[in-house]
Amino acid sequence: MHVAGLNLFRFPARVHQRKFMSRIDETYRTGEELRKPFGHRVQHGMLGRFGPLYWEPDPDIDLDYHVRHSALPKPGRYRELFSLVSRLHATLLDRSRPLWEVHLIEGLQNREFAVYTKLHHATIDGVAGVRLTEASCSTDPDASTDLSPLSVKVHERFKARRGQAREADFEPSESDLMVLANFFRAQFDTSAHFLGVLRKYAATWLGLGNGLAVPWRHIPHTMLNTEVSASRRFVAQSWSIDRIHEVSAAAGVTINDIVLAMCSGALRRYLEELDELPEHSLRALVPVSVREKHDFDSPLAISYIIADLGTRHEDPADRLDTIVESTRAGKDMLGELTSREAGIYATLMQTPLFVASLIGVADWFPPVSMVISNVPGPSEQLYWNGAPLIGSYPASAVFHGIALNITFVSYNGNLDFGIVACRHTVPRVQRLVDYLEDSLAELEDIV
Repeated sequence: MHVAGLNLFRFPARVHQRKFMSRIDETYRTGEELRKPFGHRVQHGMLGRFGPLYWEPDPDIDLDYHVRHSALPKPGRYRELFSLVSRLHATLLDRSRPLWEVHLIEGLQNREFAVYTKLHHATIDGVAGVRLTEASCSTDPDASTDLSPLSVKVHERFKARRGQAREADFEPSESDLMVLANFFRAQFDTSAHFLGVLRKYAATWLGLGNGLAVPWRHIPHTMLNTEVSASRRFVAQSWSIDRIHEVSAAAGVTINDIVLAMCSGALRRYLEELDELPEHSLRALVPVSVREKHDFDSPLAISYIIADLGTRHEDPADRLDTIVESTRAGKDMLGELTSREAGIYATLMQTPLFVASLIGVADWFPPVSMVISNVPGPSEQLYWNGAPLIGSYPASAVFHGIALNITFVSYNGNLDFGIVACRHTVPRVQRLVDYLEDSLAELEDIV
């Protein structure tokens, strides 16, 4: 259940590359106070493994363990980079330590280097991960810093830039405590809106959902829904947002719908090639951020919808129509909820997925086909100490019953795709990159 980000940089002009990499290494190993959870480890309570888990500061954090330096073998192509990231993404995080690793990677062609940051999903979601990158970088190519990107100072400066300066500590009054008590009482209540959503959810199981998709209903069993091995395969590619926007504008749908249609066409071709295309359409779990605009501290703030990818249709226009119908139904439903209610609904959506995986039946009765996630990122060019960030590629999680994850981040005019799959279950996953391009070209032809 760890996720990661692969940030690709280019060395600034006229710098000594080895010295510059040493400076990055030293920056990550500074003695600055680290923001939560980078300085915290997971601890069991009095009930041990049968009780809740807690965060506690790690008094003996070993930065030499968490920060690692690697070099690619020649010729240092993206192929070698993705091969290394595949291996790094296959190893578990040490549960006795803070749940993160940073790998500094040199040896790429074209004066490039990479930073691979891996964290347990309990500590971060996609939006929080993008903000971690934004906080450590600057839009000014001449800006310089020696602060660790993981430090409290960097995080607080980022919040201050966004108008969210840290509030001073205060002693709560009796009225404050009453408000807090009422808040916790409200956690056990449900509004009429939420009850209405549950009714829609139940109606869908009876075939009355008006396009709304739910776990397990009409989910086909494919090679994507089997037990996964410990090995992983990671590939990445970028597409121009302008190119995708032209298609979405012509079709009168969202960019996200077009990307889902790209994935639908690519998966249909991939499964057809392997003689694995099912009768029923694939269904994707699509995370949706429910983070409040000024929430910079919550590690997780996501809910979910399920998108019918329409892969049973040969015509790309029919696939797009199916996708739009299901995503609109899901968004309309979430639009009726408050952020808190959306979080409760997210729990309802996640529970079947994780329970099925934990008891070992997800590969028999898959709740969904795969995960496809969209993470909004910065639209402007970012730099770290003068080094331009040229790509930001996500690497998410796969588990039993869901052997494929496609996540994309918008950054500086591009959508940066990161595809993670079980290496054993999903062979030749790199072909999906070519099929995504073919699918986009197909959509361009029909609008």
